Amino acid sequence: MKFGFLFTYLCVLTIRKGCICERCDDWGVDTRKLTQVYDGEPVRTRCPVFEDYLKHNYSTAHSAGLTLMWYWTGQGKDLEEPINIRLPDNRISKDKDILWFRPVILNDTGNYTCMLRNSTFCIKVAFPLEVLRKDQNSCVSSTNAPEVEEFYLRKGATLTCPETKGYFSANVTPTVNWYLNCSLVDRYLDRDPDGLNLIFFIMSDRYEGNYTCIVSYEENGRFYNLTRTVYVKAIEPFTEDPPNMASPIDKVLYEFPAGEDMLLPCEVFFPYVNNSNNDIWWTVNGKNAKEMTDPRVNVSTSINPIDTKRGAKTITENLQIKTITPDELKHNYTCSAKNRFGAVSRQAHVKEKVGTPRYITELACGLGATLFLVVCFIVVYHVYWLELVLFYRAHFGTDETIGDGKEYDVYVSYARNAEEEEFVLVTLRGVLENEFGYKLCIFDRDSLPGGIITDETLSFIKKSRRLLVVISPSYVHQGTQALLELKAGLENMATQGNIWLVLVQFKPIKNREKVKELKLAQSVLGVIKWKGEKSNYPGGRFWKQLHVALPVKKTSSTKSSSSFHMVPQTSMYSIE
Repeated sequence: MKFGFLFTYLCVLTIRKGCICERCDDWGVDTRKLTQVYDGEPVRTRCPVFEDYLKHNYSTAHSAGLTLMWYWTGQGKDLEEPINIRLPDNRISKDKDILWFRPVILNDTGNYTCMLRNSTFCIKVAFPLEVLRKDQNSCVSSTNAPEVEEFYLRKGATLTCPETKGYFSANVTPTVNWYLNCSLVDRYLDRDPDGLNLIFFIMSDRYEGNYTCIVSYEENGRFYNLTRTVYVKAIEPFTEDPPNMASPIDKVLYEFPAGEDMLLPCEVFFPYVNNSNNDIWWTVNGKNAKEMTDPRVNVSTSINPIDTKRGAKTITENLQIKTITPDELKHNYTCSAKNRFGAVSRQAHVKEKVGTPRYITELACGLGATLFLVVCFIVVYHVYWLELVLFYRAHFGTDETIGDGKEYDVYVSYARNAEEEEFVLVTLRGVLENEFGYKLCIFDRDSLPGGIITDETLSFIKKSRRLLVVISPSYVHQGTQALLELKAGLENMATQGNIWLVLVQFKPIKNREKVKELKLAQSVLGVIKWKGEKSNYPGGRFWKQLHVALPVKKTSSTKSSSSFHMVPQTSMYSIE
């Protein structure tokens, strides 16, 4: 490529030999290259000639004898001037095809031109640079239009602070602070700032907004800040699913008395499909009901937007025939729906309804209502028994921590490996201490250096109201500290009864028979099972089950006190 460029350059010299005129290709101002920066921050901008207007890079052009020159036209001015790169402290400098400002100031706003030339040839293009001032009491300027980053709902995502490459070397570790709508993102259970990355564990609608990263670094004894903003938008993942019909139902017989009105609903859920029409219609004996001229036949449509922003919706098509005749009750009534990925059809099985004696109807209604109430009570109890227990504890439960002489609410016992340490120190600790207000004792965090592990372990357990054991395959290894904690907790519960064990299954184990203490504990005590991402939500069933097994504690610091205070429960209660 380099030799091809040199050959072209020599051809140009040969053709134009003896001509003293200069041809210059002026591409004007490329507004697509608008650069918006903040006053007082460093800026590096590359000459767009080598990006969009030439196929050769700077090194090839320089080797061929071409020179890159920089000019600028100040805001509100017409005269193009050379850029002064000899300012004090080298505030403006150039490095190959990059123009540096360390830092930029408000007066630097204008159009910047880079010209590649020799004695007989030149090409130049300009691009605008706008220096902004941050709004008062804000981390950004309202005139800065951020880029949009789209993340799929209900999936994990990572947001990277943009346009920071090249500002500092790889051996420099900058300080990065993340802001959502100019509020610091810190101590979030669902989002984790990790340097230049912001990790979203599960994307949700409520995480939409302007995310600003402020990167601070040192260069040659001076400190600089970089401010970058990205608008994060949650979008529904594209699907390729056909419609899903909820009614009419195959196993349901729709009965109507002759001479009365017949109403048949067709309810269809249409998932979000990009660039697709959603169609739904009724047919009567194969003929579209909307095309029938009988004035007694009426079709009405209602739309329930499940997600108005992304297009998922439920459409109900109602077919009504007034004063229906016995012959019409024998017709074929079929509802159909389709989108670009499929179609679905279902027939409504219609039959003439025969009247029944009034007393039978009344008796059936009475029995049905009674049965319905009983079923509702059973369903409410089985589905919401945890919530009922929590409600009772919140209003009538007695604080277990008063006067018992204990220092900690929960002592956490777990196998010492990286995965379980992250689960205990980040997930369990984050919810139990920050959300529920419990005081946890974690040996590796709360023990003092230099002590005897066995003595300190037994002391911590005696000072705790609950022993929370995170069981996993690592627990089957004899001689671990976690196994010592389990034995001490079982012995204390059996002999003194002043501590209760709570078993949390982090991962299932198959060979629990190798550890008799673990086998005994699992056969007697209930086990609360961690199910990965399904259990990650702090208000989910896992955390409610765990809260039931922990002490009743009246504290204003508990963030979810109205929902999570419970009656006293022991870990002897089986929780599956």
